[in-house]
Amino acid sequence: MKDTLTLASAPHQPARPGRPAELADVCRRHYSLATLRSILVTWDERIRFRWDLAQKAKDNPHLIDDIGLTRHEVEAEVAKPFWRR
Repeated sequence: MKDTLTLASAPHQPARPGRPAELADVCRRHYSLATLRSILVTWDERIRFRWDLAQKAKDNPHLIDDIGLTRHEVEAEVAKPFWRR
């Protein structure tokens, strides 16, 4: 006997209770391709910066002191996800 899963379609619900569906559509953000590219470039820069910082902290911990950061600050920065400043 095969197990099957049936998904039923539910009626459309507004994005937030008590909010009309038309308003939810208006509130969606629309980005240009240039803006999206800029976001991706920024994320890539953050990834590279945090990777470089982690390598410096591991290979030359005295350099971290030279730039005025503590080990805890470096660990906190490296632990951030790429989309956070």
